[in-house]
Amino acid sequence: MTFLSFRIDALAIALALAAAIQTTAAAQGAASFDQAALVETGPLEDMVLGRDDAPVTIIEYASMTCPHCASFHDSVLPKLKENYLDTGKARLIFREYPLDRLAAAASMLARCVEPDRFFPFVAILFDQQQTWVRENPVEPLKKLAKQAGLSDEAFDKCLSNQELLDGIAWVQDRGKTEFDVNGTPSFFINGEYVSAARVQDFDAMAKIIDRKLGE
Repeated sequence: MTFLSFRIDALAIALALAAAIQTTAAAQGAASFDQAALVETGPLEDMVLGRDDAPVTIIEYASMTCPHCASFHDSVLPKLKENYLDTGKARLIFREYPLDRLAAAASMLARCVEPDRFFPFVAILFDQQQTWVRENPVEPLKKLAKQAGLSDEAFDKCLSNQELLDGIAWVQDRGKTEFDVNGTPSFFINGEYVSAARVQDFDAMAKIIDRKLGE
């Protein structure tokens, strides 16, 4: 079985949206959605940074092969964590929105590491994105997965888990159909849709969070 021969047809339609990244960002810049609906969980447990009782909830939809997502996690998230997540002012819910098959595979691997290693592994995948987003990603991905505690056997078993893949597809499809997510990264801050274009740096995101804290 080759690396990308896993059954991922469930994502075929959703992945066709890859070319549409940010095409509706301007139109949706001020869109708002019901917060209670946004925070409902599905077949996969939400992965969360921050305290459950934080007054501001940030929901991020991201693709592991998305360079803009990698940039956010590298330059914005550390400051966001220091100033808002660790202080109890906000929490971040990370949700998968794979824009291609390789992103789906990387998302599966992140879900297969121990829960306390999820965000550190996601950070590694984004930081090392250029090393594994390539024609032959197997070995570099295996190397990174081993650093997160996955053996070669666990690696193969994870990528053969159709239930996990279906769960990721469900998260992505719900984001698309119910919340109009069409590209990555996309954010919802206390229900308000925020495109990547509006949070190009930490200061821009901080202004939105501070406004929400004041409401």
